[in-house]
Amino acid sequence: MAIVSNTINYLDKDTVLEGFFAYDDGLSGIRPTILISHAWAGRDEFVDNKAKKLAAMGYFVFALDMYGKGVCGNSLEENTALMQPFIEDRALLQRRIQAALQALKCTPWADETKIVAMGFCFGGMCVLDLARTGADIKGVIAFHGLLGAPDNLQEQPISAKVLVLHGADDPMNPPETVMAIQKELTIKKADWQLHSYGHTLHAFTNPKANNREFGTVYHADADKRSWQAMQNFLTEVFS
Repeated sequence: MAIVSNTINYLDKDTVLEGFFAYDDGLSGIRPTILISHAWAGRDEFVDNKAKKLAAMGYFVFALDMYGKGVCGNSLEENTALMQPFIEDRALLQRRIQAALQALKCTPWADETKIVAMGFCFGGMCVLDLARTGADIKGVIAFHGLLGAPDNLQEQPISAKVLVLHGADDPMNPPETVMAIQKELTIKKADWQLHSYGHTLHAFTNPKANNREFGTVYHADADKRSWQAMQNFLTEVFS
């Protein structure tokens, strides 16, 4: 077994984007497929390493790029500036992640009938919005995602199964926001579940998160528990 990984360019209109893919070359043919959406800094080593880890489990994995080839933030201010246009224009966000889904489907290893999208922080919002568009995928997983709903997809039903992995003390998702997404998913007839981890802040899967004042702190137990919940979900939706 060897994990093969590389980058691939794709487009959203005139914007050149750079995705990262990984797969086990000991397996042949198409295989269940995972699309990963990065956090607010951009596509980085964190999601690329998640792609490799998932590839070792037998999946074909594509880590998308929301910002543009080579574009990454290096501070809270830079990250905010990169993310904010997508927060303000959710239709742009939805079009950009749909471009990634189409690029994924063009690869020779992806099973188009077995796709799950997962994302971290801002990436959690991205994959939830992908589900909100009615995309024909099996499921979405949001790790400490931003949960607020867009204004432009209020009537669109959700066919993908939804797993929300949430820190109970996440200051970026107050209780009213958590209640709102549960109500939204119920109204839209989604098959959904939400796991809330006690004493847990935002960015709990990222070992580099250590800014308690900002609300981002790594939590080893929540990281392990959410990863196990993800594996259970993948087994269910891909069976």
